[in-house]
Amino acid sequence: MALAELNQTLDSPQSSDNWGYEYDLVIVGGGIVGLTLASALKDSGLSVLLIEAKVASTAVAKGQAYAVHMLSSLIYQGIGVWDKMLPQIAKYCRVRLSDADYPGVVEFATDDIGTPELGYVAEHEALLQPLQEFVQDCPNVTYLCPAEVINTHYQRDTVAIDIKVADRLQTVKSKLLVAADGSRSPIRQAAGIKTSGWKYWQSCIVAFVKPEKPHNNTAYERFWSSGPFAILPLPGNRCRIVWTAPHEEAKALCALDNEQFLKELTHRYGNQMGKLELLGDRFIFQVQLMQSDRYVLPRLALIGDAAHNCHPVGGQGLNLGIRDAAALAQVLEAAHKAGKDIGEIQILKRYERWRKLENLTILAFTDLLDRMFSNNFLPVVLVRRLGLWLLQRVPVLKVFTLKLMIGLKGRTPELAKP
Repeated sequence: MALAELNQTLDSPQSSDNWGYEYDLVIVGGGIVGLTLASALKDSGLSVLLIEAKVASTAVAKGQAYAVHMLSSLIYQGIGVWDKMLPQIAKYCRVRLSDADYPGVVEFATDDIGTPELGYVAEHEALLQPLQEFVQDCPNVTYLCPAEVINTHYQRDTVAIDIKVADRLQTVKSKLLVAADGSRSPIRQAAGIKTSGWKYWQSCIVAFVKPEKPHNNTAYERFWSSGPFAILPLPGNRCRIVWTAPHEEAKALCALDNEQFLKELTHRYGNQMGKLELLGDRFIFQVQLMQSDRYVLPRLALIGDAAHNCHPVGGQGLNLGIRDAAALAQVLEAAHKAGKDIGEIQILKRYERWRKLENLTILAFTDLLDRMFSNNFLPVVLVRRLGLWLLQRVPVLKVFTLKLMIGLKGRTPELAKP
C-alpha cells in the first residue's frame, strides 16, 4: 500500500478501536539499520511498513560518521544500493594500530587479504539518504515518516500497533514487529526484555578535522592509557576523530576553546599530517556495552542497537546492526517462501541463534581491547605489547585479526555472496 493511501485514511476520524491495514511485518525505526532491513526485503514478497518518528530531513542532518566494514559493503551491493553510496564515502587501504608512544606499529594492508581496500568511512547522510530513496522505490514497502508508535498489543497470530500520525490514531496489524528503535528501545522495554551490560568509565569525543597533508586513505587506531583514539579518513581530505577518555577528562577537553583543543588533539594525533583545522562542533557521548537477554519473542524481533551496544573501538557497532538486518531478512524471506508464519518463535529463533553469539563475540572482543589497552599496569602493558609484536610477525594471526575486524569471520548472509 502506498503512503498516500495510508495518509488518506488518516484524513477521516479514526478510533483506536478500529482495525487498520494489515502487513506482514512492521519495522519501528527508520535509521540506517531499519532501512537496511526494509531494503533487503524488496524482493521477498512480504508487505512491509517502516515507521520513523523523526522527519526525514532531520535524521539525514545527524552529524555522525561510521566505519563501514567489508561485509557491510557486500550486503549493500547485494541489496543494490551500494553504487548510490560509494561516490559519497571514502575508502581506507591501510590500518595502523599502535600503543601510545611504543614504536612498534602494526600495519594492516590490502595485500594481507587480497582486496582493493579494507573498508570505508561514511558520514550518516551518505548511508541514510540513499537508503531512504531506495525504499521509496520498493513497491512492497510503505515508509511512514514522521509517525510514532503509541502502543503494541501482542496476540496469538498477530500484533496490533497503534500509530500516531499528524495527531490521528491508526491501528495496523502485522505478523511480526521488528524493533530497530535504538539502545533505549521503547519496543524492547514494553515487551519486558531485559538487558545485561554496563556503562564504561569513559566517554567518547567525536569531531571532524581537516589535516594540512593528505590522509592517504589510512585509518589509525592508537591506544592510550585513557582510552582508544581513532582517525578515520573521509572525502575531501577530512578526517573523523573518535577520542575516548574518562568522563571528567572528556568533559574538560570539550570545554576547551578551539585553539587549546587542537593543541591537545595534535598531541594525540601526532604531526604526520601537519597542521589540523577543526571543522564544526565537537560532540560527546557516554560509552556502554549492552546485550539483550533475548533477541526474539513471539511476533517480535530486535535488531541493531535495540539488541546490543558495544565499545566504539574498531568501529563495530553499526556494522553489527547491518549484519542483523541482512540475517533477519534472509530468515524471513526463506520462511515466507516455504509458507511459514514469519512471526512464529521457531522461525525467529533461527535469527537469534545466528546473530546473538556472533554479536556477543564482538562485544567481548571490543571490551577486551579497551580494558587491555586503557591502563598502565605493567604486566598488562607487557602482554599487549607482546601481542602487537606477534601481530607484526605472525601472518596467520594478523590475517585472522584483520578479518575479524572487518566482518569476514562468521556466517555470511546470502545477500553478501557473489
